[in-house]
Amino acid sequence: MDRVIYHCDCNSFYCSVELLSRPELRTVPTAVCGDPGSRHGIILAKNEPAKKFGVRTAETIWQAKQKCPSLVLLPPTRGLYLEYSKKVNAIYDRFTDLIEPFGIDESWLDVTHTLHLFGGNPRALADRIRGTVREELGLTISVGVSFNKIFAKLGSDYKKPDATTVITTDNYRQIVWPLPVTDLLYVGRAAAKVLSQYGVTTIGDLAAFDRHALTELLGKQGGQLWNYANGLENSPVAPAGTYTPPKSVGNGETFPRNLIHEDEINRGVAMLADQVAVRLRKHGMKASTLQVTIRDPNFKDICRQRPLDAPANTARELFRAAMDILEHSWKSGAPIRAITLTAHSLIPEGEAAEQLDLFQQAGPQRRERVERLERTMDTIRSKYGKKAVTVAALAPEQRPETDDVPF
Repeated sequence: MDRVIYHCDCNSFYCSVELLSRPELRTVPTAVCGDPGSRHGIILAKNEPAKKFGVRTAETIWQAKQKCPSLVLLPPTRGLYLEYSKKVNAIYDRFTDLIEPFGIDESWLDVTHTLHLFGGNPRALADRIRGTVREELGLTISVGVSFNKIFAKLGSDYKKPDATTVITTDNYRQIVWPLPVTDLLYVGRAAAKVLSQYGVTTIGDLAAFDRHALTELLGKQGGQLWNYANGLENSPVAPAGTYTPPKSVGNGETFPRNLIHEDEINRGVAMLADQVAVRLRKHGMKASTLQVTIRDPNFKDICRQRPLDAPANTARELFRAAMDILEHSWKSGAPIRAITLTAHSLIPEGEAAEQLDLFQQAGPQRRERVERLERTMDTIRSKYGKKAVTVAALAPEQRPETDDVPF
């Protein structure tokens, strides 16, 4: 029997929650946005009237205002969103205990073994869940119904707001394959750019591409994306509370002012490397590849990645790799608005064996000392707060010059 998987996506979640107490704005173009003063002034969510003006999530406030001068801007109320996220998931829990949140406003549900309790019709049950959320909370959701998680996600995006889309083994070629390849989960801009060079612009193009060739182009991700496009994804919906290791770990920062000088860039990269390393250790993972995304003041991004010398989860190793990428990818003195570091090709710490070099046997030993040091920092921070100890590059006082990295 095919599985019955739902992807439930709250429509314009942040904005919809805000408008529960501001009903007079429902017919007025309205958006929730970040703080312009800290240069995080982007659109986080918008209502349907704003969408009609072409306002898009993640564009700057300035761009949105150019399209819709009368746009009403609201600050985010994050605690309120978490409260309503819990309420929505509590409704889902009435229909199945297999619920996997995917962010604060999206969840996958596996109703394969509970569907018969609610009439046995996948579309009818999806409509019932939508109606329950609307009636009890005043929010709308879109539901994708399919036989795997990837197609269910495509279904919830296919028609909005407050809609149900069913993608089956019989109709997915007609519904899914004509869609842009960027609609497929985990196809980012970098992968899409590579694929476009080989004529792959739709999910159908991707499905028809040679799987081995995709793996050559994109690595392991290429084969995975080919499986997704051909409906071969079969990962389980993780029950609430079940830990699933991340596929990547990243942190980004839009800086209060453009970074130009080397010491400013060092501090910014050091901060991000430390954040990513802490999260890797928390998950018990090490990264084999590091990706750096750099944004200039005109919002143009470049994205570069390189394999690490050995799998790592220390700020020192990530910092070295990131600075090496920057040195070879970015013109010295060119201003930087934002940087994102993303650790890819993750493996559990216990599997991260390193081949010894007979001529550099101190290398692994040095890494072990650095790991112990940074784990000690983790312990201090967990007890006394995140600011209790930091890397030298982030310390406020001046440090003596050294040839070593700032850790």
